[in-house]
Order: sequence, then C-alpha cells, then structure tokens
Amino acid sequence: MAALPCGRRSKWVVLALWLLLILVAGPLAGKLNDAEDNEASSWLPGNAESTQVLVEQRSFQPVDTAQAVVVYQRDSGITVEDHAKAVQDAAAFAGAPHVVGPVVGPVQSEDGKAMQTVVPVELGSTGWNNLRPAVDSMRATATAGDVPGLTTHVTGPAGVGADESEAFAGIDSTLLFATVAVVVVLLLLTYRSPVLWLLPLGAAGVALIVSEALIYLFAEHAGLTVNAQSAGILIVLVLGAGTDYALLITARYREELRRHEDRHEAMALALHRAGPAILASSATVVASMLCLTVAEMNSTSGLGPVCAIGVLVALVAMLTLLPALLVAVGRWVFWPVKPDYGTAEPTRTGRWAHIGGWIARRPRRVWTGTALALAVCTLGLISLNATGLTTAGTFTGKPDSVAGQQVLAAHFPGGTGAPLSVVSAAGQVAEVRQAVGATEGISATSPPVEKSGQAFFQATMTDPPDSDQAKATVDRVRDAAHAVPGADAKVGGSTAVVLDAGRAAAHDNRVIIPLVLVVVTLILAALLRAVVAPLVLIATVVLSYAAALGISAFFFEHVFHFSGEDQAFPLFVFVFLVALGIDYNIFLMTRIREEAGHHGTRRGAVIGLAATGGVITSAGLILASTFAVLGTLPIVGFAEIGFAVALGVLIDALVVRSILVTALTVDIGRWMWWPSPLSHPPPSAPEPAPAPAEQE
Repeated sequence: MAALPCGRRSKWVVLALWLLLILVAGPLAGKLNDAEDNEASSWLPGNAESTQVLVEQRSFQPVDTAQAVVVYQRDSGITVEDHAKAVQDAAAFAGAPHVVGPVVGPVQSEDGKAMQTVVPVELGSTGWNNLRPAVDSMRATATAGDVPGLTTHVTGPAGVGADESEAFAGIDSTLLFATVAVVVVLLLLTYRSPVLWLLPLGAAGVALIVSEALIYLFAEHAGLTVNAQSAGILIVLVLGAGTDYALLITARYREELRRHEDRHEAMALALHRAGPAILASSATVVASMLCLTVAEMNSTSGLGPVCAIGVLVALVAMLTLLPALLVAVGRWVFWPVKPDYGTAEPTRTGRWAHIGGWIARRPRRVWTGTALALAVCTLGLISLNATGLTTAGTFTGKPDSVAGQQVLAAHFPGGTGAPLSVVSAAGQVAEVRQAVGATEGISATSPPVEKSGQAFFQATMTDPPDSDQAKATVDRVRDAAHAVPGADAKVGGSTAVVLDAGRAAAHDNRVIIPLVLVVVTLILAALLRAVVAPLVLIATVVLSYAAALGISAFFFEHVFHFSGEDQAFPLFVFVFLVALGIDYNIFLMTRIREEAGHHGTRRGAVIGLAATGGVITSAGLILASTFAVLGTLPIVGFAEIGFAVALGVLIDALVVRSILVTALTVDIGRWMWWPSPLSHPPPSAPEPAPAPAEQE
C-alpha cells in the first residue's frame, strides 16, 4: 500500500485519480450550505419536552415561527404621535410576507414610557437564516419616519436569532480564508521554503473539498444533520489535522532522503515508518468524534459524523496525494535547504536534542515540577461557569436585540416576548390553563386555540426568560401541567429549550467524556502493545485538559469578562483536546518505541524527542492557530472553544508531550512498555543509560 503513491508510474495514477475526484467533488461541495439544517429542532435534544412542543405546535401554526418583539421607548413618556407611529408599523408588519399569525400590539407599559408589538415570524425550512431579512425589514419600518426622541429595537427570539444569523453570516468563508492565511504563514516559517508549503496546503484543501462533498451526499441521501456549527468546525479541523499529518510525513521523508539516494525509496520508507502513527492518530480522532453520536443534543450528535468524515478524508489525502506530489516534484521543493543524500540529520544535534539531554539528567525533578505547575493551572476551574449563556452573554458585542431585551426588562414583565408554549388535550385545556396561570412566576396566559383534539396556549413569565428564576418557573409549570389527569400536557418555549439543552449537555458530559477516555486508551494500548504507557499518557492528557480549562476559565472571567460558558463547552474542549492531543502522544511514543528496540527506552526517549520535537512543535502551533481563528467570530461560544482548544494544544505540544511525557518515559524506563517484550531486561546487559554527554 505504501508503494502505491510513491511508485515511479503509480504516483501519476494516484494524482490522476485525485484530479478526477476534485472535478466530481467540487460542485457537490458548493452545495453543502444548502443542505444545512438550522431549524431549532435540529439543535435540541431529540426527546426533550421542549422539542416535542416545537413539533406539536405546528398543528396550530403553518410552519415553525419565532416571536419578534418591536420595542418603542421614550424616557419622558410615550406620546400620541408615538402611539400612532406604532399602530401604523403594526399594520405594516401584519402585511409582510414573512409574518404568520396575528400581530399583537402595540401594548403600552404601566410606566407609560415604552410600547411593545409582538410579531410572529416564519422560520421556514432554512431555520434562523430566514430571520435576518425579516427582522431587517421590521427594523427599517420601525425606524422610518421623523419621530425625534423615540428609540426602537427589535428583540425577542426572532430578533436574537437574526443577530446570531448575522454573526454567522459568511462563517465558512471567514474561517476558510483566516485559517488558510494562518497555515501559510506557519508553513513558511516551518519549512523555510518558498515552495514546499504549497503541497501540504494544497492536499489539505483538496481533502476539505472532498469531505464537504461527501458530507453533502450523506446529508441529502442518508439523513446526516449538518448545521452552521458543524460546517464551520469542519473547516478548522480538516485543515488543522490534515496539516499535522502532512508535517509528520514530510519530516520523516526529509529524514529518509538523507539516507537514500532514490526519492521513491525514501518516501516508501517514510510512509512505512510514519504511516502507523498517522493511522493510529486518525483512528483516535475518528473514534472520539463518533462517540459524540450518543449525545442527547442533536447539534452535538450530528457534529461527530461530520468531523469523522473530514478526518478520514484528510488521512487518505495525506497518505496518498501528498506523497505522490512530493515524489513527483523531487528534492528541489525543499530549496533552499535541500536534504541531499549522505548529509547529516540536523535533529540529532539540534535544539530538541539538547532539551532531551537536559531532561535525561534530572527526569524525576523535571516531570514532578512540570506536573505541579500544570496542577496549579487547574485552580482556575473554580472560575468555570458552564451553566449556559444569557442572551446578552451570547455575543461579544451588544447587538440591537440585546439592547431591546434590556428595554423590555426595564418596562415590562420579564418574560414578555418569550412566553412559554403549552400543548395539551383539548378536553382538559381549561384545567391546564388554570393550573399554569396559578403557578408562581406566571403573570398571564393567552386564550387557547383548539384543533384536531389538541389545544395550544402561551404563558408569560414574570422573570426575564434567560434567568435562573425563569428556568425554575418552567419546572413548576411543568409539574402543574403534568398533574392534570388525561391532559398529556407539554411545556416548551425558549426558556424551556435552554433548560432542556442544559440538562442534555450535562448528561452528554457524564457519558461521553468517560467513553472517549476508554476508547482512546484501548487504541493506545493496541498501538503501543503495552498497558502502563497508555495509562500514563491518558493521565497526562487529562492533566493537560484540566490546566487548559482552568487557565481559560480565568481569562474568560477576569480578562474577557464573559458572563459564563455554554453548557457544551467542557465536552467540546475535552473531545478536541483529547482526540487531537493524542496525535502528539502517538507521534512521540511510536518513535520512542522504535528507538527503544535499538538503544533502550531511556536513550530512545532522548532520540525520539530529538527526532520529533520540531515537528510536534510546528504541528501544535499550526493546529492551535487554526482553532484560534474561531475567536474571530462575534459569538462567545465559538470564541471560548477556539481560545481553550488553541491554548490546550499549545500546552500539550510544547509542555506535556515534549517535556512531561519524555521525562516520565526516561524515569519509568523499560517498565513503560509492560507487559510487552520491550519491558524485559536485555539478556546480556542492563538497559543502556543515557549518553555520557547527557549525564550529570
């Protein structure tokens, strides 16, 4: 298999097949955005009560709807002209093509300083993407006319959704261009060649196109759910992971070129030796991503297969397309530092060789000091507040919907604009409505609508819809509604959605994190044919994750002043850090194992670090930078994931893999490989000690 992409003739066959694949995949990849499902139900827990209400209330509304609340405010008090303006606007809203159902209002606040008009907006098949033009039209209508001193905002679930849609607008192109720019700069710095960087970047770009085409086909014909979140993360993951694999292959190829005159033979050996590590690395990422399919959150479970497909395609591209390209162009692509046959391998005496010698002199002192420093970083976890983000906390700035929500909270009952939705049997709706209306935290209920034996009404809460008090009200309302015999009542609405999503995320954290740890441990045990090494490596991964999370939580609260973290934040960061951090474990430990067979474990650890330290550092910088690109989006959830994963990858590559794991391996010695034959003492002599130059 390794000879196929680097054969004298077969390399051209490989290149021709990839060219044909690009021609077929290109048009399909361009359709991925059209296949995205951004309806609210596609993000929510599949069996949650709020999701069931979303589905059942369609019987009373022709399509999914979201309430837009148009708010008018005048600090000195609403005037007759202001009221006339709001009435005129309401008539215009009612006639708009995107409005379904009756427009309610304008309703004046008790203090006489504000008015609100509630407008039901059609979501349609495109989900929140349909909200932006509708809300933009309402904002234009509300601000039209010459009414000095009157301020207007459009808020409510529709207003917030429209602002989120605007924040996500162009996410794919933004992430793509920013990621490519980062990768180009770092590849130029890594290779110090004006040409070489084109090959790994081109191969990663091809992998992205093909993976998007495959995901489009799965979405259209196999029911795979793709949304804006998974499509955006796919870009970062494929380019980041693909470039990591490219760096390992290119580094090993360059090493073999110094030993072999024939570049085809050099690439075959490079693939033979680096291939198992890359295969195991991709297997851990794919397996970790597929663990997400057991999640209750639809958005999380759909992310797993999307990312798994992307990583698999990146793997195939880097094991076939990239080697064929490198062999086809020859040694000159490394100019101006060509690896000529017979020249010395610089990694043997480079920076990482010296660091390895320093570690070997005092391994126990090095790993204990490093572990203690990371443990101190975990203290930042006391600042972690992964209980969900408020409406205002969702954005890095302050869009119009957030300003409008603040006006609503100041002049109207807190739940105005985001009522609870109640569905029940028509025969018991009066009892259900009475029970809901009498519940603490409910200020009013709407008249019920009956259809086909079912009834639907809404309930306004006294507290802001994104507050903890409102979530407690949802539980009380559900208890009261469920207690009505034979009503089969269900309670939903935006607050119920947030509550159910938080509980589903907590469940996913409890189930998926241990599952990923077990899967990754088994893969490492199979690769390294040992028990001790996988357990040690997993322990360092968990410590690295906790340190990254602790530092991130500290920065989020005290530097960026975010209001908290999304409920899924710990899980996403864990999966990405463990799956991707294991890459560096595998790159390092497979090389140490290879060298241990010739030089013993302690000496092999120093040689393995010297050979892989540079490529692991470069891979870590590139992968961290690609995830940091997520921080360019004006959505706090993405910014937090990007920051934490980027920080965690840097800690993992620069500190944990290169220093902590190397020191542990030197200190533990051959027992690292227990119970494999490498753990047994040599039959004729004890295991070699570190080289004299590396001893104290």
